[in-house]
Amino acid sequence: MDIFYASIVSLIIFVVSFSIYFLSYKSQSAVGGKLPPGRTGWPLIGESIQFLATGWKGHPENFIFDRMTKFSPHVFRTSLFLEDVAVFCGSAGNKFLFSNETKLVQAWWPSSVDKVFPSNKNSKIEAIKMRKMLPNFFKPDALHGYVPIMDMLTQKHFQDRWEGKDEIVTYELTKNLTFCLACKIFVSIDEPEWINHLSVSFECIPRGIFSIPIDLPGTPFRRAINAANFIRKELIAIVKRRRSELAQGKASPTQDILSHMLLFSNEDGKFMAETDIADKILGLLIGGHDTASSACAFIVKYLAELPEIYEGVYKEQMEIAKSKAPGELLRWEDLSKMKYSWNVACEVLRLAPPLQGAFREAITDFMYNGYTIPKGWKLYWSANSTHINPEFFPEPQKFDPSRFDGKGPAPYTFVPFGGGPRMCPGKEYARIEVLVFMHHLVTKFKWEKVIPYEQIIVNPMPNPTKGLPIRLYAHNNQS
Repeated sequence: MDIFYASIVSLIIFVVSFSIYFLSYKSQSAVGGKLPPGRTGWPLIGESIQFLATGWKGHPENFIFDRMTKFSPHVFRTSLFLEDVAVFCGSAGNKFLFSNETKLVQAWWPSSVDKVFPSNKNSKIEAIKMRKMLPNFFKPDALHGYVPIMDMLTQKHFQDRWEGKDEIVTYELTKNLTFCLACKIFVSIDEPEWINHLSVSFECIPRGIFSIPIDLPGTPFRRAINAANFIRKELIAIVKRRRSELAQGKASPTQDILSHMLLFSNEDGKFMAETDIADKILGLLIGGHDTASSACAFIVKYLAELPEIYEGVYKEQMEIAKSKAPGELLRWEDLSKMKYSWNVACEVLRLAPPLQGAFREAITDFMYNGYTIPKGWKLYWSANSTHINPEFFPEPQKFDPSRFDGKGPAPYTFVPFGGGPRMCPGKEYARIEVLVFMHHLVTKFKWEKVIPYEQIIVNPMPNPTKGLPIRLYAHNNQS
């Protein structure tokens, strides 16, 4: 029996060793040039577990900086999510990828994205279509109109969820707020029961997309698929109802993104299917929910830890509050006065970026920094390779909003929203969301953390392991 088990172990070792050799040989011989330095890890899974595990431990930058030190500070090779990947580092790497969109590189997502969003059979083409539709909803006129809507909903959120409470769990409430705002502005829904019904399921999706794509019961990937299927059914019902309301004149063609999608046709006059619309709305709700909720939660965290920064934000926001008549809502012009507050928010985004990085795909062979990048390879840029790099931000762990005074950081170093043609189209939407949240937060409360050294994990966005519970102290001079 011992000989049998020894034989099995030997066979496994042989297969693994041969697989590593074969995969390495195949990659090296596929192109004539010199590949970037690095390692591919285990067969099939590569270094995916190490990549994810550094985030689970709260330091996703370790994966990047360890390999920058060992292999190259400019570009290194790894294997993630069943793909050969070249990681581009620093501002030069960001500039190269952002500047060569559609020339040398194109957007890429793990295959798990198409499985979670099955109606988007070609996620690249669908993303291009989406970007053509979105500008109407993020242009200045539309953004100006969102400010009073967000202000009104945020006021109600604080009245219902914060005021009169001694303690709250921050991350739970920021997720609720950003989801409510997205539902209202994207699909004109503000029914608390529906929002609460779906909000929990939304959390499973981004975690599953950026996990090992193993479709087995209990895995994050399977939970993401199940959650997306559940939410999609709910959204399809809303799409059907809106189609009927538009036909009867009970809904406006311009009231939100949903109406626009229903009336949008391609060059052939073909309208989108209801399942396609549901998937696109689902993607927008995820994008407009998770990133902003993480940013708002970390603003609460840093303002609790840094009383002098809090006082600067409080002073600025109180001047704006005192300039408003009783019951008057915030306007676009008020946001332009929140310069220090936005600097603080940007420093939070630098230290705790909701978007850790993103993938591209090489659409042709090309050279970078003396290395050949083969066509079909996946490329990754990391926000942390610049955000907490002393080459670009001296004393990178120090919280210093003055970094964003004047012209701000050097180009391609501060990239919480990406860059180039694929910069997040919702950047200004997020800015409104964050500033309106900060206004009501500091004009109503001071607070302290219940857990002084709460652990932070990144999965795939940064979040406090206990949700950041805080103890509230209401101001006497509430706005």
